[in-house]
Amino acid sequence: MTAAHGAARATRPADGGPAGAADDASADARGAAALAEDEQGAAEPWPRGISRQASMRISDVLAALGVEFPAVTTSKLRFWEEQGLVTPVRTPAGYRQYSPADVERLRYVLRQQRDRYLPLKVIAERLAALDAGAEDGPAPRARLATRDGSPVAAPDRWDAAGLAQECAVAADAVVELVDQGVLRPRVDGTFGPAERDLVRAAAALAEHGIGARHLRAFRAAADRQVELVETAVAPVRGQRSASARARAAGLAAELGELCGQAHTALLRSALGDTGR
Repeated sequence: MTAAHGAARATRPADGGPAGAADDASADARGAAALAEDEQGAAEPWPRGISRQASMRISDVLAALGVEFPAVTTSKLRFWEEQGLVTPVRTPAGYRQYSPADVERLRYVLRQQRDRYLPLKVIAERLAALDAGAEDGPAPRARLATRDGSPVAAPDRWDAAGLAQECAVAADAVVELVDQGVLRPRVDGTFGPAERDLVRAAAALAEHGIGARHLRAFRAAADRQVELVETAVAPVRGQRSASARARAAGLAAELGELCGQAHTALLRSALGDTGR
């Protein structure tokens, strides 16, 4: 847990009394205390300007994140709490309650893992820098409104036609990448941000005569690296506990990032040799 984030939480008063309405009053009191502390000049942890009133249950958090991250689970939330990435308020009955600011921290963690394959240690360091004001926070993503007015995240899943439109490429280009085995849809037939990045890179390479069939070697190399990562993660994943599964997911993301760095370094080294 970052110092600033922990300080904001530590000053929240506990509220005794029965469960139910008393729990809500307790959460309101904690939120008011945190706001009062911010007004007195204490450093407000990131994200700033978002409510810190802890009134959301775990089920509410899963619902808020589930649109963009359907795989998020209760065990992951608890694991990230153990790692100090977020600190929900505890009611007198021991239940966790989260604020909208907590949800945005969790959303940041999930996006950094999904889009950048960052290990939790690096994500924690970035959150600490955001808390200290040493880095600017990411710009908020566009939101769509449902019929009942509830905000949801802009879509991060596309079908083949939607992916082509998102990447500003011809639909045939996406079809060819799929036919060559380079681009693989998910179980539900959709494509995500990683596949979007792949299509964009493939489109740029195609401008230099490197087509979809040439990228089959890239896919084969990636598959072999995945096998190595799975082998390394297997002992942790085999422990079967919820925390072990969460650790296995974090380790897999970290190893994947390291494989990517090693591949990039090898490629740069080889290209450097050709110019000597």
